[in-house]
Amino acid sequence: MIIGSIVALVTPMLPGSEAIDYPALRRLVDWHQAAGTAAIVAVGTTGESPTLSVEEHLRVVEVCVEQAAGRLPIIAGTGANSTTEAIELTTGARERGADACLLVTPYYNKPTQEGLYRHHRAIAEAVDIAQILYNVPGRTSCDMLTDTVVRLAQVPNIVGIKEATGDLGRARDLVARCPEDFAVYSGDDATAMDLMLLGGKGNIGVTANVAPEQMRDLCAAALAGDRERAEAINARLLPLHRALFLESNPIPAKWAVAQLGLMADVIRLPLTPLSPGLHARVREAMQGAGLL
Repeated sequence: MIIGSIVALVTPMLPGSEAIDYPALRRLVDWHQAAGTAAIVAVGTTGESPTLSVEEHLRVVEVCVEQAAGRLPIIAGTGANSTTEAIELTTGARERGADACLLVTPYYNKPTQEGLYRHHRAIAEAVDIAQILYNVPGRTSCDMLTDTVVRLAQVPNIVGIKEATGDLGRARDLVARCPEDFAVYSGDDATAMDLMLLGGKGNIGVTANVAPEQMRDLCAAALAGDRERAEAINARLLPLHRALFLESNPIPAKWAVAQLGLMADVIRLPLTPLSPGLHARVREAMQGAGLL
């Protein structure tokens, strides 16, 4: 089981061409390993999976695996709203050495709870790799309810869920009802501390792109049950959690990582670079967290 701060990694791109900047990607992997990040999610929502081709998608996973070289796990985002496509992506990620896969609930076509169960079970049965569910109804218009998660937790290689609703009552219910070896991760940076104090196993988040060491320390304190230390760290990070969602993720996150000199601020349409009027607010939050 992976425990701690897991970064939903941005995908660096080159100015002009918007091609993937693989040298910068390798530098980010090294940076996160040195900072104590527990694992990397490659090509999730924050990695702009909707605008990467299948070839690019799998190459990003492959490069992350190569660069990590076993130093930290690589989790590949392989969800889709087509079960067949999700199986193909998950198979490709496994062939390229990913340690696990993160599968978002099918978006746009709005399956029933039974459809969600059959979709995820089919992928798990088709591909022998650890799989983490991802529930983010604010983006997908599809909410995987706790009863469905509990059913899927019985499938041997479905090992956890990224719960991104920010609903702590639901998080408490998931922790209580799912098996002990099934990891409930926060997918909402602003409420991650509270979820971990309730028994969650870590956070799969955006803020770790910019503040990996601080998120490492926050997760360590919360997982140890040290509420006082966790609250002190979280209080300093809370403005940053909020600032990184002033526009659609990963718009602010990519701008912030670029301010650290780790990559260029390049993003693919239909997303656009951070609005100039928001630069000062994100910069102020970064300064408040001790990053600039």
